[in-house]
Amino acid sequence: MRIDARGMRCPWPALRLAKTLRTADGPVEVMADDPIAPRELAAVATAAGWSIEPIAADHFRVVRLR
Repeated sequence: MRIDARGMRCPWPALRLAKTLRTADGPVEVMADDPIAPRELAAVATAAGWSIEPIAADHFRVVRLR
């Protein structure tokens, strides 16, 4: 799954990630360019039992922890 949240200000990227993680069955890629997004996305992923890996400055991969 892929979320393109570029141009959105927090908390919108984090809210879109939270909604997606409820039904995701595999990795989720998130593109978000808000400077606060990495911290917000990491908090959402961790709280839901997922981890976040940076791919680029505004591109992240979220994977389920086993």
